[in-house]
Amino acid sequence: MRIYLDVCSFNRPFDDQSQIRIRLEAEAKLRIQEEIRSRKLQFIWSYILDYENTKNPYQERKVRINGWKEHAILDVQESAQLLERANALQKEGFAKLDCLHIACAIAAECEYFLTTDDRILRCSNRVSAIKIVDPIVFLKECNL
Repeated sequence: MRIYLDVCSFNRPFDDQSQIRIRLEAEAKLRIQEEIRSRKLQFIWSYILDYENTKNPYQERKVRINGWKEHAILDVQESAQLLERANALQKEGFAKLDCLHIACAIAAECEYFLTTDDRILRCSNRVSAIKIVDPIVFLKECNL
């Protein structure tokens, strides 16, 4: 199964763990990482993950997130078709960077796009080409 994690998901284990939701999402994300490392899940990277991660103000987080690139089976690059899909997603109410992430996941034929971003999750029903869920829902749906 192919999956794509956005930057919010990657940052979740670094967030304030005093809130139960954040702690549960972080634990779910860490479990997903185990599945990626053991090659039970196929992880997709993209040029927009590279771009967004360079904007991370925390050097340690930036380095650790970038390290996940080596676990990817594919690194999606920009294309005219991808930008066309991203523009269509933007018309559905997604933010520009979010559109690019989702378009990359769809281009790579991912079954799931994982995020902890509430804005994206609220609009998830507007996309039929991929399931957009948080890490907890993903684990439940896939029985991991």
